[in-house]
Amino acid sequence: MQLLYAPTSPFVRKVMICAHLCGLADQVELLDSAAHPVRRDERIARHNPLAQVPTMILPEGAALYDSRVICEYLAALAGNDHLFPETDTRRWTALTQQALGDGILDAALLARYERTARPLQSQSDSWRAAQLVKVQAGLQDIEARSGALVIERPTIGEVTLGCALGYLDFRFPEIDWRAGHPGAARWFEAFSGLPAMQATIPHEA
Repeated sequence: MQLLYAPTSPFVRKVMICAHLCGLADQVELLDSAAHPVRRDERIARHNPLAQVPTMILPEGAALYDSRVICEYLAALAGNDHLFPETDTRRWTALTQQALGDGILDAALLARYERTARPLQSQSDSWRAAQLVKVQAGLQDIEARSGALVIERPTIGEVTLGCALGYLDFRFPEIDWRAGHPGAARWFEAFSGLPAMQATIPHEA
């Protein structure tokens, strides 16, 4: 399997955490790319019309995207029994947590792109602030859920929430999210110690 990736993408990290948890990380070849919200990278666009990472190319040549699809594919391929629970209640909880984490990441990325991808004269402070309101609201939801979040045998929900909190540390150090969310902070500290998390810490290219 080949993965078009960026070392700083939280959605790529999500996929690679799942690959590690499924014992498949050594079967994934990382292909360099330059995903950008404005400038299309044709290396990605040849396989994904949205030109976004992560995009996975399967051995037979078919492409999978986005992270939600790729993570579920890896879990099914490996016969993993905890990332995507089959029990109804646990499954819907896990998928809702995944949606929460993805939503926080979407808002955080839009806030970052407002500063890094748009011309200065086109930037909107109020629009960026509105994205960060979503991030703060998401943090409150994680805090409310923190007592039920697990460390070992995590679901896709915990994986995605871990990626969201890790991305805030990486790209938004000015947001002291731990101060008002002690439960989430305690969970994330323990969760970050998992080998899959340690192996996927984001870094600049």
